[in-house]
Amino acid sequence: MLSIKKVEQGVTLRDRIAESLAAAINTGELAPGTLVTVPTLAIRFEVSATPVREAMLDLEQRGFVTSVRNKGFRVTRMSDTDLREVIELRQLLEAPTMAALAGTLDADAVTHWRGVADRISEFARQKDLAGFLDADREFHLGLLALHGSARLVDMVGALRAQTRMVSITVMMQSDELWGTAREHHVMLDLIASGDSAALRQLTARHLETVAGWSSRHNEVQ
Repeated sequence: MLSIKKVEQGVTLRDRIAESLAAAINTGELAPGTLVTVPTLAIRFEVSATPVREAMLDLEQRGFVTSVRNKGFRVTRMSDTDLREVIELRQLLEAPTMAALAGTLDADAVTHWRGVADRISEFARQKDLAGFLDADREFHLGLLALHGSARLVDMVGALRAQTRMVSITVMMQSDELWGTAREHHVMLDLIASGDSAALRQLTARHLETVAGWSSRHNEVQ
């Protein structure tokens, strides 16, 4: 079932429409290159055109779509070069921040994050891409938030969104997603043991895997 569906009226209607469309893009329901129009989406969401147009402009600023004169908006197709730049930025931001967490979490905190890691693995086992992405985002951004920098979390969140625009649905049919899901537990082991060097290396390698998935997916388009 598509993520695009009727939404309830409210003061955050534009934001909820934007997030619904972002989810559809992230899970491949709206594939790169797809052209969408404001009137059509307004009918799908059962709302007026105004909040849909505002949501699309927000998504354009975030890099999800580009405007096409007199036609609508086209879902962004990320090149391998663009993807490489995003991954390298994420490695620069996330790897050292994760490494700084080594040895800083108490047993209760580690247990909490293991619960999130368990959900990531379960979604991978079920081949539930939407659930996997949501839990993965919760894990990574949640741990980064412990650093105390809201700006860092916002930056990484924006970069993650750009990465996910390159659909990884093809990986749901392989065992590689399960292996990557398991790495979240290894990260927690390293946090608990205080091995910052190994944690930094694993985080960088973990992010590199995303580039590998996306590149292979682009080859079969």
